[in-house]
Amino acid sequence: MHVDPAVFAAQPSYAAVLVVASGVRNGPSDAASDALLREAEEHLRARGLERAADDPHVAAWRAAFSAFGAKPSRFPCSAEALAGRVLKGGELPRINRLVDVYNAVSVRYMIPVGGEDADRLEGEPRLVVATGDEAFDGPDGPPKPGEIVWRDDAGVTCRRWNWRQGRRTALTEDTTRALFIFDRLEPLALDALEAAVDELVAHLDGATIERRVTLRGQSR
Repeated sequence: MHVDPAVFAAQPSYAAVLVVASGVRNGPSDAASDALLREAEEHLRARGLERAADDPHVAAWRAAFSAFGAKPSRFPCSAEALAGRVLKGGELPRINRLVDVYNAVSVRYMIPVGGEDADRLEGEPRLVVATGDEAFDGPDGPPKPGEIVWRDDAGVTCRRWNWRQGRRTALTEDTTRALFIFDRLEPLALDALEAAVDELVAHLDGATIERRVTLRGQSR
């Protein structure tokens, strides 16, 4: 994993945890993943927020998106988009077991979490400032110059930091090796970031886990 120094210059508090889970068992949404999503929905409603943007961590992401020219009201971070559905009276989407698990963790901790099929990535994942000519097979076309994106050697895998994933590396029911990306800004504590990671890992029964943490100026 590599984070462009320009990202840290713009957002010094940024931290990421990447988890590679080998030997995962995915499949359609089931009773267990549905229960996790319902628990996350209930946890969020119990907080009494009127809007997802009232959460201080979501507010930090809105400011970060605005800083690179993305209107957060149009392009919310992934955690805000999920939480917003619930706070408007809806439910979280049921996609497949792995996606359901990381969406449940995202909403419980109000932290953007993404998932990629690690076997479909080409080269190491990296967080960079887009030039605008990168390939992207998701909605809304290629990235805008100056936008912060996740990418690999073949192109962009997620636009606007954690707004929208492309199709090429999406988790499917055939995925057996998954990469999960946790994005953090202050004021979310690093302990809360680690707790979110631990909760997701606890639901990956039988998988072999590797994790890497990147902070400004250091990796471990």
